[in-house]
Amino acid sequence: MTDIKDKTQLGSVETTVQDGIGTITFYHPAHNSLPGKLLAKLRDAIDAAGQNDKIKVIILKSAGERTFCAGASFDELISINDFDTGKQFFLGFANVINACRKCPKLIIGRVQGKAVGGGVGVASATDYCFATKFAAVKLSELAVGIGPFVVGPAVERKIGTSAMTQLAFNATEWRSAEWARDKGLYADIFENAEEMDAAVTELAQKLAKSNPEAMRLMKHAFWKAADHWDQLLDERAAMSGKLVLSDFTRNAIEKFKSKA
Repeated sequence: MTDIKDKTQLGSVETTVQDGIGTITFYHPAHNSLPGKLLAKLRDAIDAAGQNDKIKVIILKSAGERTFCAGASFDELISINDFDTGKQFFLGFANVINACRKCPKLIIGRVQGKAVGGGVGVASATDYCFATKFAAVKLSELAVGIGPFVVGPAVERKIGTSAMTQLAFNATEWRSAEWARDKGLYADIFENAEEMDAAVTELAQKLAKSNPEAMRLMKHAFWKAADHWDQLLDERAAMSGKLVLSDFTRNAIEKFKSKA
């Protein structure tokens, strides 16, 4: 049996480059959940792709056919015993979101399946996101006593305050891919991954031939209202880092794990 420490070491982040398109793929055997070390690798990969002159546009995706991203690693969450460790863990998600925000290249999201919590945040942090009809979304944080504080700004920026509150307060209900598309999270949804990948590739190829400086300036303009997010997400990570230490949260996470 693999212990908690070993589970948090699993997973991978890989970057490939072809014809001006950089594809970043993350993977974890537990439904593409994101422990702290994997979040750090994902942030570094986004930063590196943004500075790579051979890359004109980025595709951000996860491996596998089912879940896009299950969000925070419950194994790591339940192991947190102090505030600093808790805040640092949630800063992992903040750092990935801010890396997407600051990246000078446009990022296309590819969501093949369900997105939970931090996974919704990652999808929201991309600049243009495609999904399949299986890509339902859920912000489950409140159900385990935390609240979607870190991912909230990215999600709210994409879908608006009203839709954000629906996801945040009704933390146990899935919202369909169609719902997410209608609210603005997904640009389009497809019957299967093959059709989605064709659309992702077509857009990426078009963007790879576009003016890099024009795309950089457009992205900066679209994200201008988020210039304060370094401080904001740091504050939000502190909120979550405190809440994760509560008995309520620890008991709730144990119940979720027992059902998994």
